[in-house]
Amino acid sequence: MGYRILAEVVMVTHLVFLGYLTFGGFLAWRWPWSFWPHLLVASWGIIAVTIGVECPLTYAEDRLRELAGQPGLPTGFIDHYIEGVIYPEHYTIGIRWLMAAMVAISWTGLVIRRRRPNRHRDRRIDASL
Repeated sequence: MGYRILAEVVMVTHLVFLGYLTFGGFLAWRWPWSFWPHLLVASWGIIAVTIGVECPLTYAEDRLRELAGQPGLPTGFIDHYIEGVIYPEHYTIGIRWLMAAMVAISWTGLVIRRRRPNRHRDRRIDASL
């Protein structure tokens, strides 16, 4: 039972990871330091898609399920839980492009926000004078 629960925790962690991959760049608008972890996650996503490297989270979930006496994942995490479940499989390429666009939009917005003068900061400076 413990391995099954751990496998479920890894599965949820994987979903959170994918959510962070897609939307994490927007967190950097509020917390600029979070750009660097998001850059690492986005880099991993690019490597996983282009080279086809198996994600360590998929491997961990698969092994934990086997240790729990359950069948391992018949395919990868995305193939098993997302493609054909959340969206039809023939939309995969479009979904990947949409995710890449979300990352690009979030990073572009971050650059624009960082270059724009901070009105709140300027008001505080003026008020203190």
